[in-house]
Amino acid sequence: MKSPQVRSPRKPKGQGAERREEILDAALKLFSARDVHAVSTRQIAEAAGISQPALYAYFATKDDLIAELCVRAFATLSARMAAGKADWTPTPAAFDKAMRVYIDFGLEQPDAYRVAFMIEKSHDGAFHARTGGRPMAAGIEAFQAFVAMIADLHAAGLTHDDDPLRLTQTLWAGLHGLTSLLIARPEFPWVEREALIGGHVAMLRRGALK
Repeated sequence: MKSPQVRSPRKPKGQGAERREEILDAALKLFSARDVHAVSTRQIAEAAGISQPALYAYFATKDDLIAELCVRAFATLSARMAAGKADWTPTPAAFDKAMRVYIDFGLEQPDAYRVAFMIEKSHDGAFHARTGGRPMAAGIEAFQAFVAMIADLHAAGLTHDDDPLRLTQTLWAGLHGLTSLLIARPEFPWVEREALIGGHVAMLRRGALK
């Protein structure tokens, strides 16, 4: 027999300030647990304990919800990158620290990371158009902090690659590969996590820096 669906209790009127956050929290959990295209606004509303029309008062479409979650995730990453830049100097040790900022963000906030980096929003660019490019703009802002750090290393004569942007994109791909695998496949028989991350960062450093 199918188990009854557990719903959050309906919230009384007058709690609208909290309701938007509850909707976002419910959507983030559902998007992370399932394919984003399989989650409906009705299901999100039920998980948040509100009606579907009430949800639309805060987010006109599911794309608007996804966009807001992406923007928030990238904003968190940007803040972490900015904090790391506060005592930044272009050295190999600082390089390792910058790489860890990205990995640690993904592993400490896996649900946010999945929505921002691991879920295909659309295959035809329609999501970008429907959301006014907000998620992409937020993502590029976070990426630019990374670009600036690698550019500093290049200016100091420490990089092998003579194209800082190409090097930054290559490093980002390497970081994303490890981070997404650790999130998506926790059941894999990984070696000790810190040793794996340290070895991966060291490999990226050897490939990037002289």
